Amino acid sequence: MADENKTNYRDTLNLPQTSFAMKANLVQREPQMRKRWAQENIYTQIREARLGAPLYILHDGPPYANGDIHMGHVINKVLKDFVVKYRTMTGFDAPYIPGWDCHGLPIEAKVMTELGEKVRQMSKTEVRRDCMKYAGKYVKLQGRQFQDLGVFGDFENPYLTFKPQYEAGILEVFAMLVEKGLVYRQLKPIHWSVGCETALAEAELEYKDIASPSIFVNFSATEETTARLIELGLVTSEQAKDAEVALMIWTTTPWTLAANLAVAVHPHLEYVSLSYEKDGRKCVSIVAADRIEAVVAAGALTEGQYTISEKKVKGSELEGLRYRHPFIETNPTDKDAYMVILAEYVTTEDGTGLVHTAPGHGQEDYVSGQRYNLAIYSPVQDDGSYDETVPDWLRGENVLTVDKLVNERLAQSGRLFAHREIVHSYPHCWRSKGPVIFRATEQWFVGVDKELPETGRNLRAMAMDAVEKVRWIPAWGQKRIAGMLESRPDWCISRQRSWGLPIPVFVMPDGQTLLTKESVMAVAAHVGQRGSNSWFTDSPREILGDDFALPEGFDLDQLRKEENIFDVWFESGCSWYSVAAAAGWSVPVDLYLEGSDQHRGWFQLSLLPALGATGKPPFKSVLTHGFTVDEKGMKQSKSLGNYVNAQDEIAKYGSDILRLWVASVNYQEDVRCNDELIGRTQDAYRKIRNTLRYLLGNIDGFEPALDAIKYDRMFEIDKWAMCQLHKLIADVTESYENFVFHRAFSLLYNFCTVEMSSVYMDVLKDRMYCDAYDGLSRRSGQTVMYEILSALVRMLAPILAHTAEEAWEAMPFKPQDCASVHLANMPKVDAAIDYAGQQAKWQKIMTLRDEVLRALEGLRQDKTIASNQEATVTMRCTDEDAAAIEAFGVEAFAALCIVSEVMLERSAETTTVVASKSPHAKCQRCWNYWPSVGADAARPDLCQRCATVVASA
Repeated sequence: MADENKTNYRDTLNLPQTSFAMKANLVQREPQMRKRWAQENIYTQIREARLGAPLYILHDGPPYANGDIHMGHVINKVLKDFVVKYRTMTGFDAPYIPGWDCHGLPIEAKVMTELGEKVRQMSKTEVRRDCMKYAGKYVKLQGRQFQDLGVFGDFENPYLTFKPQYEAGILEVFAMLVEKGLVYRQLKPIHWSVGCETALAEAELEYKDIASPSIFVNFSATEETTARLIELGLVTSEQAKDAEVALMIWTTTPWTLAANLAVAVHPHLEYVSLSYEKDGRKCVSIVAADRIEAVVAAGALTEGQYTISEKKVKGSELEGLRYRHPFIETNPTDKDAYMVILAEYVTTEDGTGLVHTAPGHGQEDYVSGQRYNLAIYSPVQDDGSYDETVPDWLRGENVLTVDKLVNERLAQSGRLFAHREIVHSYPHCWRSKGPVIFRATEQWFVGVDKELPETGRNLRAMAMDAVEKVRWIPAWGQKRIAGMLESRPDWCISRQRSWGLPIPVFVMPDGQTLLTKESVMAVAAHVGQRGSNSWFTDSPREILGDDFALPEGFDLDQLRKEENIFDVWFESGCSWYSVAAAAGWSVPVDLYLEGSDQHRGWFQLSLLPALGATGKPPFKSVLTHGFTVDEKGMKQSKSLGNYVNAQDEIAKYGSDILRLWVASVNYQEDVRCNDELIGRTQDAYRKIRNTLRYLLGNIDGFEPALDAIKYDRMFEIDKWAMCQLHKLIADVTESYENFVFHRAFSLLYNFCTVEMSSVYMDVLKDRMYCDAYDGLSRRSGQTVMYEILSALVRMLAPILAHTAEEAWEAMPFKPQDCASVHLANMPKVDAAIDYAGQQAKWQKIMTLRDEVLRALEGLRQDKTIASNQEATVTMRCTDEDAAAIEAFGVEAFAALCIVSEVMLERSAETTTVVASKSPHAKCQRCWNYWPSVGADAARPDLCQRCATVVASA
């Protein structure tokens, strides 16, 4: 028969049909879907459907309400959405209330820049009004951008830290801390931003490597000290006659020398004298014995230029010795100064073993100053300039630029022994980006080492215990935060800015402060009604009320209000109370999820107030993710110009591509991010989408309630697919439960590309297209495809929020009759299907299939065959392998290998495969080369199967 006269059997095939398009068109389709979600209020529908179910609370950490979202936001919000969507689909009521940090320096600095000179004529309340407007604008903008990612949440009612009710909650937590004696005010050194003229907390610091001067300076000993050093045997009388005796210190902050009040030595270290002549000056310097070699090298002294005393003395014997300041003639404080003190923190790792001590400019210096009753002296003003108490040549100079001037002065006076530069890590202000200084100012603190009256324990100890009970994901987070808590100082909670919640302190003219639980609660009630601006506009009488019971010595009409504001970390650190507790949720909540920098920030600064106020941590589990970095591993930022614009990526690829990219990376590490890497995710997306489309197309006309085949009647390959499906459900569930999203992605992707595309779907094409429309073989395959599709779409839903919804809509006879996949339940493993027990059996069959495919590859390469269907296979098998194939079914195994036929020969010692081109004719309907082609006289161009199907159509 001529080819042109061949019958066209296409219309007799069961070809796939589905409304689920091959081309995704995500950029066009996703906004339409989000619009419909908004119209149908999908979030409210989900909450109503889960009403009364057990709660699962992921509490949102508040980003700053400034600027467009970036890729760090994308990772953060999408990870949170994975969790919330998954927990909802496992039967929990998992509300998600997004929040924003609306106060603080980032917003105020931006507004001040925009206002320019105009700000000088504006009142504090006017500046605050503009800050509120600015923050509100970006809350709306970022809210839309988060929803563009397919994130579900109560975006109509977010929590905002400038809302009066939220502010009242902060003050109520503060009142509890005040009541327990954890809040105090003190003059002590804190990190100070010269650029922003405010105190900073640890969480507001960034560390950068900078070059600093490293100087060795001689502090001249007094006559009494020289005499004592002679007695101790460190200095001889002859040396003292014609050489200057001095204590040698080392510092990398020459600007702090103006505030020097003491020199610290370690009580148990040994000290010697170094005698030398340098630049025409003879000197005998006291130095730690273990630092002699380093000091000699720093001063470029050569052998013969110096001698070292044989005598060594302990640092404890130097206590009380006196010296003269290198450039200050008169002690500027009202307390004793310029003496040697003892301190355990002195080391021999660097320097000279004698530590220059300025109690107003260092934490350890401050502690030593308290111990020795030194003044907490800081001659530095808010703008970083020296005040009037320093020598004329220093007054008005900025401490950040004065080091060179100080060093020149020391060199001129002969006090500078050595000078070089070192590169070291130094704290910088997160906002101005400039280096910070330690500076003593009056600030309000929460004491981490103050004992709580009801427990007799302090916050630090409580926090160290709490972190052991919290689940940290990844586990190293516990060690990281524990190390930070172990060494953290008291928490400086006051700031000298305008845009924030005022610290509710009233002051009498004589300096007495009113700060009690009752006064704070009265302010909280007032702020809850009128907002925090009322602190600046209303009188103390209006705020506290006429009936407020003042302590003795206070007068309502003489009170004035302090204008320090809270550290924004204290505000966001009270969100567990202002949001979770206020909503009636139990605290601790289930999960906090933020970037890894929040061990120092939000995690730690939520933990401390929660423990102080309630004795409990605010969270049960804490998950952290890394930063987005460029191809060189550098953290991405706008200032470096190496960032990826999140809005551009959404507009280019669609949100589901970004969501899939987030799922594909190991978020526990820093994440390399660029357009090329995100773009590559499209290939994985296409393979997943094609799998869904194939499954949807092949269940056309299948009605589960009428057509489903029970497991024990299924074909063997269908049973294999069901086992693989339930193994997948178990593994994906475990991955979601343990927040290992990249494993969930990998499992789902591999299932689509390997088990489905490379095996099952390929094998079933013949049955699905060519077998009888409602025959057992086709219904068996359709039953499995329906089950796979139903489970796959639901497991993909937390990740591919839009695509899963689109597939669900295209799916007839939906499980649970849910209009949205996001209202459905996650699939569960069917206990009746022993997928684990069947794995060895299936592994044996798949291994034998691999051997057949290897043999066929040789025929394809030499062009003996164009497709596997053209081949016939003879398998000379061991008894064990033959039994496995026979149990599976020889014809079924041939179908699994997609070959014309398989013939078995038993009793071989090892199994071998011989493949050749099939001698049979090709069926013109199914294109298989089967022995039965031509057996039906009425249709000689068809195999027996196809002839029967066509005849009965």
